Amino acid sequence: MPRAVICRELGPPERLRLEDVPRGPLAPGQVRVALHAAGLNFPDILMTAGDYQLKPPLPFTPGMEAAGEVIEVAGVDGFHPGDRVIVKARFGCFADEIVVTPGQLMPLPLTFDYAQGAAFLAAHGTAWHALRDRAQIEPGEVLLVHGAGGGVGLAAVELGKVFGATVIACASSEEKLEMARQRGADHAVLYGREPFKDAVKRITDGRGADVVFDPVGGQIFEDSMRCIAWGARMLVIGFTGGIGLAKTNLVLIKGASVLGVRAGEAVRRNPSLAAARLANLTQLAEERRISPNISHRLPLEDCAKAMRLLMDRRAIGRVVLTMR
Repeated sequence: MPRAVICRELGPPERLRLEDVPRGPLAPGQVRVALHAAGLNFPDILMTAGDYQLKPPLPFTPGMEAAGEVIEVAGVDGFHPGDRVIVKARFGCFADEIVVTPGQLMPLPLTFDYAQGAAFLAAHGTAWHALRDRAQIEPGEVLLVHGAGGGVGLAAVELGKVFGATVIACASSEEKLEMARQRGADHAVLYGREPFKDAVKRITDGRGADVVFDPVGGQIFEDSMRCIAWGARMLVIGFTGGIGLAKTNLVLIKGASVLGVRAGEAVRRNPSLAAARLANLTQLAEERRISPNISHRLPLEDCAKAMRLLMDRRAIGRVVLTMR
């Protein structure tokens, strides 16, 4: 029987259990995928704790993205048994196999293994939507990336360079900053060594950042508004450090915009965004210009340990669960 991580009660990761589950039926128009790897994302932790905006009915299997091999199709064009694919879902990916629709699949980039594919779309898709669709970043602009050692932060560093920006990366350790440099960051700022708002002003000769990419929130968000340029765009990606408070006078004084970023919801409301995003990301991946950095690969049964790596900020880039 296939296995799946099951959330039967909301709470910390240690309440999750790996269980044998019956194989789900395959309805017409569906695809069964044997999963080889699944990527962990902070919303998975929030969802199992009951703190995320999406609250699946209990019990459920967490996991938003994975990669594997198609093993069965039912009246589906475009995918066949043996195809290597990336799976996109809102939950359900921490399992040995999953049943999805063709719209939830994309071919695995030729340059990726399954773990890279499983850690690709949530972070790079979010960064693409934030920088291209929301901020409409331009070559020569200054991009300030917070949490630059995390998965979505490193994706923003990579794509910022693709889009021709000058990238200032901020992170909590020298190891994380070194990875950001390897991914193209022009400047690296260590939290705690120097207030980052002072560093940004110093680096930009007082002008400030044009675009702020913020998956952290909390005090980071407020301090960021004190080092932005005229017309800056503040991208709210997440709140791993708490909910930030907007000083509306600073928004007004700098003619700034505060933009919420929900890449998945944007595609659900405007499906036309998906095709171009996926095509561009795939091309960049196969040109070896972008790829997820995977710092930890753990077996499926160590799901709670993997989540703790994210919660304790010990990962550099992405954490992946492996099934085979």
